[in-house]
Amino acid sequence: MKTKFLAAFLGLAVLAVLAVGCVSTVGGRKTAGVPFVKDTIKSKYERPADDVFQSAKDVIQFNGVLVSDGTLYGRTNTVNNLAKVLEGRVNQRTVWVRVEQVNPKLTEVAVQTRTQGGGTDIELAAEIDKQIALKLVR
Repeated sequence: MKTKFLAAFLGLAVLAVLAVGCVSTVGGRKTAGVPFVKDTIKSKYERPADDVFQSAKDVIQFNGVLVSDGTLYGRTNTVNNLAKVLEGRVNQRTVWVRVEQVNPKLTEVAVQTRTQGGGTDIELAAEIDKQIALKLVR
């Protein structure tokens, strides 16, 4: 009886380890999380990347704590390909924001959220994205 219980427990433990893996963030790093679930909201704005980045930074600081900001260089072979990234904590969630100039008139924003346990909070990502858009209008 004890061996069956131990075997079942070990089986559940192995299943739990397999369910949680490593996921890539929009900031270019890896973090523990449940793979294959939607955790990112992408939007495009007809504004310069610097304006969008400042709006994203203000939104993260308003809602929580800005942990870091930086620049990713040369993710592809195109000239002047750089992306600015933010990492923050909002409502005990980790939030990453990537701001990338697509062309001189268009900027792409990707907002990604993860819980402490590696799950996703897509509603928070959508809310942060909406607040960035509203901040750009003002």
